[in-house]
Amino acid sequence: MEQSIRTQPPGPRRRPPNGAAPAAVPGPGRAPDGPRGAATPPARLRSVADRAAAARPSAQRRLRVYGRRRTGRPTRLTAIGTGVAAVLATLAVAGLDRGLFGDLGWLFGVGYLVVCFQLAVRVRYADLLAAPISGPIGFALALVLLAPVSSPGITAQLVALATGLALRAGWLFSGTGLAAVIVLARFVAQRRIHRSR
Repeated sequence: MEQSIRTQPPGPRRRPPNGAAPAAVPGPGRAPDGPRGAATPPARLRSVADRAAAARPSAQRRLRVYGRRRTGRPTRLTAIGTGVAAVLATLAVAGLDRGLFGDLGWLFGVGYLVVCFQLAVRVRYADLLAAPISGPIGFALALVLLAPVSSPGITAQLVALATGLALRAGWLFSGTGLAAVIVLARFVAQRRIHRSR
């Protein structure tokens, strides 16, 4: 068969008898696609590489979720966190005012307003009531621990507390009212969002 193909004159080739397919003549070798001499990776290695490449974006997404950057959204506080933050922040402001001016004056009042605002903004939705409750507790503790007392004793402490609350009632009601208004606005807004869904 090979001899007849080699000795066949140029022109249309004759089909071999009995409808047999012509013998394949080896042609010039063609290099595979890609760089010369580079071998195609086996299918198993390609599938492993494809899986690794597909898993890479999900891992990056997971890293973005767990190590995401701060976008300015406030951190939400629980009820206990709100109480602790209210007490510590109010005591810090009261201590600063007492250290600078020797008494709890306007700096303490302004600081209390800021603390109440931050508590109402940062408390989570499930614990909204903690914000207007924690502020007055921190205010009273600051008066008990840092307000000047004329004489020692429990009675003198109670009198000083009552006097301090009476003299600073404007700051107390302003801060507590501000927290209550913000909490109510957040509650109404969240209810409207739920209804629209």
